[in-house]
Amino acid sequence: MQKFDALIIGSGIGGLECAYILAKRGMRVCVVEKNPALGGCLQSFKRGEDEFDTGFHYVGALGKGEILERLFSYFGLMELPWHQLDREGFDEVFLKDKSYLLSNGHTAFAERLSSYFPDRSNEIKRYSAFLKEVGAKITDPVLKEGNGLSSVNELFSRNAYNFLRESVGEGTALDVISGTSLKLELNRPTLPLYTFAQINNSFVQSAWRLRGRGSMITDTLAKSIEKMGGVIMKGWQAVEIKEDGGVCSFVEVCRLNTNERLFADYIISDLTPQTTLKLLKESGSVRKIFRRRINNLEQTYGFFTLNLRLKKERVPYVNRNRYYYTPELNSVWDVKDESAKGRVCGLLITQQVPNEGEKFATYMDILTPMSYAEVEKWGDSCVGHRGEEYKEFKERKAEECLRLAERIIPHLRESVERCYTSTPLTYRDYIGAPEGTAYGIRKDCNSIEKTLLAPKSPLKNLFFTGQNLNLHGILGTSLTSLLTCSQILGRESVVRFLK
Repeated sequence: MQKFDALIIGSGIGGLECAYILAKRGMRVCVVEKNPALGGCLQSFKRGEDEFDTGFHYVGALGKGEILERLFSYFGLMELPWHQLDREGFDEVFLKDKSYLLSNGHTAFAERLSSYFPDRSNEIKRYSAFLKEVGAKITDPVLKEGNGLSSVNELFSRNAYNFLRESVGEGTALDVISGTSLKLELNRPTLPLYTFAQINNSFVQSAWRLRGRGSMITDTLAKSIEKMGGVIMKGWQAVEIKEDGGVCSFVEVCRLNTNERLFADYIISDLTPQTTLKLLKESGSVRKIFRRRINNLEQTYGFFTLNLRLKKERVPYVNRNRYYYTPELNSVWDVKDESAKGRVCGLLITQQVPNEGEKFATYMDILTPMSYAEVEKWGDSCVGHRGEEYKEFKERKAEECLRLAERIIPHLRESVERCYTSTPLTYRDYIGAPEGTAYGIRKDCNSIEKTLLAPKSPLKNLFFTGQNLNLHGILGTSLTSLLTCSQILGRESVVRFLK
C-alpha cells in the first residue's frame, strides 16, 4: 500500500501539469500511466531509425507575455528549442487552387486578409478586433468566481458559423478565415463561437514549432515532477476507483500480474470522462442519469495520418503550415460531412524543423479528417492484427492524400523514402481516445449545459482534467489544469501568477 497527497491517472499534458502544480505546492504526487511512454497525444513513436509525433504539430500564443508563454514559463518549458513560424505567413490556405497567407499580429492579420478581399476590409478588421477581445478573456474561466465559465457562457452559446456568416459574409473570405481550422472540428450546427475564436486567436498572436519532438514537453514535465519528489509509475494501468461514502478511498492499479492499491487524498483523472466512469464500477454517488449523460456525449472526428521520411535534399523546408482543400469542395465547413462519406477533401501538411542551417525537410506529416465509421469494421482488432483488407484500405487512403498533396508540392511521391500510416483505430489503441477522437467531446453551442464539463465529479475528492472540459489543444488543456487544481488548492493560490 502506498499513500499520496494526490494521485493523477493518465500522463497527458493535462495530467502532468496538474502533478507539477501540486508538487510545486509541496504535495506528494503520483502519476499512473498504463503505457510505457508518457504524454498521451504528445508522445512520439519510433519506426526504425525514424521518430514521429503522435499529435503535436504547432502551438500559438507563445510570444513574450502571451498566455501560453506565461503558462510554459511557470511549467519550466520555455527552455525547450522553440522555433517561430514565418510571421508574414505562418499558415497558408489553398482554396480553388489559389493560395492565401495568414499573418501574425491582429493588425497584420487583418491587413493581409483585406488585401485579398478589399470589399470586406471593414468586416475583416472588426473580426480581427473581436478575436483580440475574446483572447483577452481566455483566463476568465480560471480567474473568475464560481465555476469559472459563467463569464464566457454567452460565447459558448453562440454558433461560430452563424457569427462568421453575419460578420464577414458567406463565400471565399469566410472559408479563408476558417481554412486553418483542421486544428478543430468545423461542425456547422454545434461549434461554439468561444472554441473557434479562442483557438484561432492564439495562432494569430504567434505560431511556433519545436525543433524536435513533442515528447520533449512531457519528458521535461516528468523530470521536474520527479525532482520535486513526485512518483511516476509507467506501465501501471488503473483498473478500478474504489468509493466509500462518496469519497474515493483508493485506486487499484495493475502491471502484468501484480495488483496494488494506491491511496490518496485527491484523485485527478486525465482519462476521458467515459473511461473514468468505467473505473467507478460500484458507486452509489454516481447517478445513472449522470452516467447516461457522459456516455451519450458525441466525439469529434479523428484523423488519417501519413508520417513521411523524405529523401535527402528533395523537399525544401517551408516555415509555415499548409491547408489544402479540393476545388470540388463547396466550403471548408463541409469537410466533416464529406470525410464521413469516406472522401479526402482537406489536408493539413506540416514539417519538422530541420537542423540549424539546413534548407530541406527530413520529416513531413499529412493529416486528413476521418470518421470512426470508416474503420469501425476493424474495431474489435488490435494493432498489428487487423488483416490485409485494413492494410489495403490504408494504402488507398495514403495514395489519395499524396495525390492531393502533390498539387501544391510537385513530385512529393517520388521524394518519399518511407511512409507510415495511422487511423482513428491507432489513436484509440495507443492513447485511449474513444473512437480515435482528435479533439475530445464535441461541444454543442445548443446544449452547453450537457457538453461543457466542470472539473468536479460526483465524488468529493475526484476531479477531471484534460481537453474534454473546456478547450482542447495544448493551450486549452494547460488552462484546464489550472482550473482543476484550483478545486484543490483554492483559486487564488493557483492563478496568482496569471494576474
